[in-house]
Amino acid sequence: MPNLQNKVALVTGAGRGMGRTDALALAKYGAKVAVADLNLKNCEKVVEEIKEQGGEAIALKFDVVNKIEVDNAVAEIIKEFGQLDILINNAGIAEFKPFLEITETEWDRTLDINLKGQFLCAQAVAKVMAKQKSGSIVNIASVAMGQQGIGFPNIAHYCASKGAIAALTEALAVELGPLNIRVNGVAPGMIDTPMIDSMKSDPKTIEGMLTRIPLHRIGKPEEVSELVAFLASDESSYMTGSMVVIDGGWLAG
Repeated sequence: MPNLQNKVALVTGAGRGMGRTDALALAKYGAKVAVADLNLKNCEKVVEEIKEQGGEAIALKFDVVNKIEVDNAVAEIIKEFGQLDILINNAGIAEFKPFLEITETEWDRTLDINLKGQFLCAQAVAKVMAKQKSGSIVNIASVAMGQQGIGFPNIAHYCASKGAIAALTEALAVELGPLNIRVNGVAPGMIDTPMIDSMKSDPKTIEGMLTRIPLHRIGKPEEVSELVAFLASDESSYMTGSMVVIDGGWLAG
């Protein structure tokens, strides 16, 4: 099992969904966790869950697209815990809309949160990790990332951002490797989070999706979080630049 004792982690978008289960998994394996989201009340609820399990955590509210807020949050984590060893770049949005109807504002919003947010958080955290000469960054992408993944209708802006995350992950792995900072990515398939609530409301859509998945079920966020915890830990010490797909066999099918 992953050993995260004496590690400090930052999880973005951790107020609900997969970010929440990521934070809980890291805490379960011993990490002290900074639970971050725009919704502070949700973060505080996750912190309480972690404390009820005997873990240690703090709640932080900041916007991943605001460099000043990101830098201040990282400084607060260092002040609280004295170090920062793990970043789970999870914050993201998916707004379904046909390509011909996507506005410039909607495009910019998606790329800002999904891609620029990961860039700003990774850069701020990597500066700390470089001084420590160690660290692990896990970027959350998606099977809807094109190339080695798949294209997906009605979320062109989302797909573009996730494909870029795959490229960013590889570039950072190469550049930060000499500093003993590992950078890996996770590409989930259909996972039972609020992001797919609109799809779940249409049984025909869900059944159509499930026919393409060999395991014929939606994944649980906890299943993804176990992989995230492994990549965050020293048990994956020879992994960097990898994009690990967890999709019930969707791409294989």
